[in-house]
Amino acid sequence: MTEEKLLQRFKDFENALMRLKEALAIEVTNEIIIDGVIQRFEFTFELAWKIMKDYLAYEGIEVNSPRSAIKAAYSAGLIQDGEMWIDMLMDRNRTTHIYNSKMALEIYENIKRRYVSCFEELSEKIRVNIENIKE
Repeated sequence: MTEEKLLQRFKDFENALMRLKEALAIEVTNEIIIDGVIQRFEFTFELAWKIMKDYLAYEGIEVNSPRSAIKAAYSAGLIQDGEMWIDMLMDRNRTTHIYNSKMALEIYENIKRRYVSCFEELSEKIRVNIENIKE
């Protein structure tokens, strides 16, 4: 893992998080908005576990799946609430099987009330660690 690749992955994650937060700022007037937020959550989650994977690889820790990345990131202190991240992974997996608006709304509420703050905490922790690498 090169520093350049790590920085690019982090930039991609930050952009996805920004776009997710933009979508969450839109008033929910129909199901299309909920669908859009869920889609942006999927992108953000994918980049979140990949930045964990890349940062851990940079530190010499190999992981191969979202679950193993979450566990290793928790052990390494990159994330604070491992159980919340596992819940997030489960909701991410559920998004491929959303057949009713009740489940979609439940996942939307989890994204808004629980998961965005986890993404923000990860972003801040990675940012600080990357700044330390550059020094």
